[in-house]
Order: sequence, then C-alpha cells, then structure tokens
Amino acid sequence: MPKAPAKTEPAADTGTAAPVPATYEAALGELEQLVGQLESGALPLDQLLSGYQRGAQLLQVCRDKLQAVEDQIKVLDDGTLKAWKPQ
Repeated sequence: MPKAPAKTEPAADTGTAAPVPATYEAALGELEQLVGQLESGALPLDQLLSGYQRGAQLLQVCRDKLQAVEDQIKVLDDGTLKAWKPQ
C-alpha cells in the first residue's frame, strides 16, 4: 500500500495582527524599515511572506491617510467649509 504524501501544516497564526500605526509618519517609517529588511535578502521565506503582507497593509494605511488629506484640501480649495468625514 503506497504511503500518503506528508501533509504540510499551515504556518502558525497567532491571531494577533500588529496594530495599525496612528499616523502617516509612523506607518511610512515602519514601511521603509520593512522594505529595507525585505530587500536585504536575509529574511527566511515565511517571514518574507508575512513582511510582504504587512507592507501591503502599511501601504494602504498611507494611501488612505493621503487620500483623506487630499479630500480635505479639495473642500478647502472650493472655498466652502463642509463637514469632513474621514473614510
């Protein structure tokens, strides 16, 4: 009887995602540091994947914060004071 192929266990998920930085500057700083680590080539494959995922999350935080500021500037440039609600 042939042996069944060995099953690979999924990577352990601690269920605790790193908190999202509160400011654009903090998110950008963490993203820059992470890019440096990824580009160094010194991280093991599983850490590369989690680093890439964290980088994508940080990039989205930065984009969202920049978009919110851009939207607020558009409101101010129109000369009309409107209630601004971040998304």
